[in-house]
Amino acid sequence: MRVLIVEDEPYLAEAVRDGLRLESIAADIAGDGNSALELLGVNSYDLAVLDRDVPGPSGDEIARRIVASGSGMPILMLTAADRIDDKASGFELGADDYLTKPFELRELVMRLRALDRSRAHTRPPVSEIAGLRLDPFRRQVFREGHYVALTRKQFAVLEVLVAAGGGIVSAEELLERAWDANADPFTNAVRITVSGLRKRLGLPWLVATVAGVGYRIDTGVDTTRPGGTRE
Repeated sequence: MRVLIVEDEPYLAEAVRDGLRLESIAADIAGDGNSALELLGVNSYDLAVLDRDVPGPSGDEIARRIVASGSGMPILMLTAADRIDDKASGFELGADDYLTKPFELRELVMRLRALDRSRAHTRPPVSEIAGLRLDPFRRQVFREGHYVALTRKQFAVLEVLVAAGGGIVSAEELLERAWDANADPFTNAVRITVSGLRKRLGLPWLVATVAGVGYRIDTGVDTTRPGGTRE
């Protein structure tokens, strides 16, 4: 299990991180909202532990973005407030559990494991195509058995392409499914993201461009040939 801890009290954050590691739970720390969003953009986490009152984008805003991403990542909120109204507003934002400061590390560990077990019951299936293995639950991608680190947006685009099973997906559909409703239809974000995705996946290229139509996973790629494409 890998957890993101968003907490602006460094001693508390480090103590929690070290305690979780003793429980075989990997943990990264973000001391403010901007750092949290940056880490969420480049890493894959199973759970997020959010202090609501952090500098920059608040824990509430981070929770909104996690929920909007569609990742299904469980969220445990931390707060010094113990009022029912505060807890209710946290749950309305998408929090799955709530813990009031101060708390015992043992209780945090139990709650995190419970959230992880609950999520495991609704795991989406792993997909495999053209030497790729995409695990949407753990948000991991492997090519020919080698782990490929992707940004969240690259992963989202690849997930749509893999789901198409080699079929063509238009740039408009990618924009609709991998971005939010406010995305500019005239942006070149899709082209840039696909270009970055190709580089991350490496040679031979797996994402093919169908001129004037869209993109697809090239199921004819032969990784045993230097050129990459089967004849």
